[in-house]
Amino acid sequence: MRYSLLVFDWDGTLIDSADAIVRSIQSACRDLGLPVPDDARASHVIGLGLQDALAYAVPGLPSTDYGRMVERYRFHFLARDAAIALFPGAAAMLAGLRTRGHVLTIATGKSRAGLARALDNTGLKPLFVASRCADQCSPKPAPDMLLELMAEVGTSEANTLMIGDTVHDLQMAEHAGVPAVAVSYGAHARADLAARSPLACLDSIDELTQWLEHNA
Repeated sequence: MRYSLLVFDWDGTLIDSADAIVRSIQSACRDLGLPVPDDARASHVIGLGLQDALAYAVPGLPSTDYGRMVERYRFHFLARDAAIALFPGAAAMLAGLRTRGHVLTIATGKSRAGLARALDNTGLKPLFVASRCADQCSPKPAPDMLLELMAEVGTSEANTLMIGDTVHDLQMAEHAGVPAVAVSYGAHARADLAARSPLACLDSIDELTQWLEHNA
């Protein structure tokens, strides 16, 4: 075993939620009469903390209106939430990694309440020993989530691997001194991910599973 600690992003890496997030952002903007970001702009913010996400997705939105935007976003996302499925093969991959002895954790741009709901919906909570959310510490691309997870489980950068679908995940790993693997089936384009020079850029859960079996 090369990496005892595996840190997974959630949205777009384990669960097929990127489209629901994009549509919810766009619908919230329409509700409030705001300029509607295109798909690329809306998907770019997936994984970021709230303030960074809103500043990019809806530039010029006064911070005093963030609460209204969040309320409308949550309304639309919760309407879709129960129907959002894991990527096929994700649950089996995670179970296999646990059986091999890896410690599994999550670093996500979701809120603590949102992640708790998602783990309950998917039944994956027992597989993860720890997690960090965007409302608990400095969000991606700051290194804090990874630093805190490594401290909690008692391991080092060399024994930790980050797996994510956005450049924010890869930048967080760089800032923490942690190696990373990218997956191209989520929110960000393969070319943007590859430009950050991850250990690998994988195009499906099956490819990710095989890579981890042979390299992690």
